[in-house]
Amino acid sequence: MTSSPPWLVWALLSAVFAALTAIFARIGIQGVDSDLATLIRTVVILFVLAAFVGFTGKWSNPLDLSRKTLFFLVLSGLATGASWVCYFRALKLGDASKVAPVDKLSLVLVAVFAFIFLAERPSIQEWVGIFMVGAGVVILAF
Repeated sequence: MTSSPPWLVWALLSAVFAALTAIFARIGIQGVDSDLATLIRTVVILFVLAAFVGFTGKWSNPLDLSRKTLFFLVLSGLATGASWVCYFRALKLGDASKVAPVDKLSLVLVAVFAFIFLAERPSIQEWVGIFMVGAGVVILAF
């Protein structure tokens, strides 16, 4: 019996927590502006991650990182923030069961962007799966 690759467990946990995020957010966003809800969520994440990094001894001076690393981490943070703002606004206006699948169109976009910018080359089987996710998103959205 072969064991799962180490990333798979973390990816599955990510999927579970992402699903719970949609459910908890849809319930919690009632009666509050979506941007304020996003801010509250972000503050919670900031404190949780700061505590985690501190307690696990993983803190190091971010200014010691290369400019390229810092630049792309900042871009990633900006993209994350924009994604969260859009996601919470979508949840405010639509059903979680419809918003979350469309949000997962990001899987298709990651594959395309990784192909273009990172020279990653998914196999035919992987492209078929990516296409099926995309088709599923379209079916669920419309």
